[in-house]
Amino acid sequence: MHAHTGGGLDGLIRREPLSVLPELAVREVLRRMCEADAAEAVVVAPSTGQPLGILTERDVIERIAQPAESLDVPVAGLMTGGVVALPRTAGVHEARLLLARHRLRRLVVVDEFGRLAGVVSRDDLYAVRRPAADDLIGRIQAARDEAGLIDAARQVSERAAALVDGGEQAGRMGEWIALLNDLLVQAAIDLAEAEFDLPLVPWCWLAFGSEGRLEQTLHTDQDNGLIFLAAGEAEADSLRARFLPFAQRVNGLLDACGFPLCQGGIMAGNPRWCLSLDEWRYCFADWMRSASADDLLNATIFFDFRALAGDAALADALRGGLLSAAADNPLFLRFMTENALRSGPPLGRIRDFVVDRQSGRLELKRDGTRPFVDAARIYALELGLAATSTVDRLCAAGNLLRWSGREIDALSDAFEFILQLRLRRQRVPGVPANQVAPDELNELERAFLKESLRQARRLQDRLRSRYQL
Repeated sequence: MHAHTGGGLDGLIRREPLSVLPELAVREVLRRMCEADAAEAVVVAPSTGQPLGILTERDVIERIAQPAESLDVPVAGLMTGGVVALPRTAGVHEARLLLARHRLRRLVVVDEFGRLAGVVSRDDLYAVRRPAADDLIGRIQAARDEAGLIDAARQVSERAAALVDGGEQAGRMGEWIALLNDLLVQAAIDLAEAEFDLPLVPWCWLAFGSEGRLEQTLHTDQDNGLIFLAAGEAEADSLRARFLPFAQRVNGLLDACGFPLCQGGIMAGNPRWCLSLDEWRYCFADWMRSASADDLLNATIFFDFRALAGDAALADALRGGLLSAAADNPLFLRFMTENALRSGPPLGRIRDFVVDRQSGRLELKRDGTRPFVDAARIYALELGLAATSTVDRLCAAGNLLRWSGREIDALSDAFEFILQLRLRRQRVPGVPANQVAPDELNELERAFLKESLRQARRLQDRLRSRYQL
């Protein structure tokens, strides 16, 4: 059973939400809550059905205890306003992040018209057992300066290492690391934002690569960018000049927290990746017009972007145009596929594994997880899938292409096994990260690795057949 992070919240809504009008007396709201066995009631606007506030059992106990309060006042006067809501299409990770960031117990879910669709609680979002993160979330949110943030990041790193040593499953570990790392990045952005007078235009911090896919391991550098809204080229240049010092400060804070600066300079503090929405659109269009697969090789990291802070609507607008253009560009998809098929999993015809002659090792990132990542990305672009994580992309693509449930599960298990092996190898001192000698594994691990690489080969065979390569 996989705890996928990118599916919509629809599947987590367990019951019809209890909605009430603002003028209803608290006494009557409580009666309806008891009848419906509901822990909360959502107050909605009479004409639109859009959520205005929420009343929970806990709210009533706390507020009715005040001498001035009465059960006969309208619920509008006792509810908690300023509802934090997400669309039903939002991903589970996004919901968990919002809960943690705002220290909430439940989230309101709305439909495409902003009307109440349901309520999900912390228990719904964490139905699959997870490593405890509450104390670390509290430490991150309590950080008021750089020193506090660095200390919180150190504790996250130590706990993550301990969980890997304890054999925590890779999928859960990935979600846990992604949640805490996202909160660290958001905290760094909050600290930096307080130091600068930022332009009053919509902007959004983007995560690329493994962070965009929610697949960070213990050793990961920064891959990020910034997108903002500008009316034209001159305004974009002016706004970039104001955003860059802020972005560079965030990059510096993250470096101090243990996320090394990207060696290739793919960071928001680099003018090349601090761009307006139109400039980002031009970049993607340029990559998709590229004359050869080689031109695309270094651009693939950008196709896994995810909004991390700021106005996510900018990232959504960029993604909508990208997915539409990709689906209509078979030559671009063919070049992407050529790149993905340049090297196959290191399986031998005579020996089980093909290893480096000098070291006797094979590369778990390049030859193990990357075939899954590359194939999933291509299917997402071709089929218009908004998911960014590899497992979620494979599941969504498999369902659309009518792969069997067993095959989808086998691909997901294979990817997660190799990811787990990468995490464990990163804890072995004196060994290059992501490398393993098959002789160092026990018999069962070798068998699992061999079968996982076979699954990668089958996935590549599917791609080869689809694009007739």
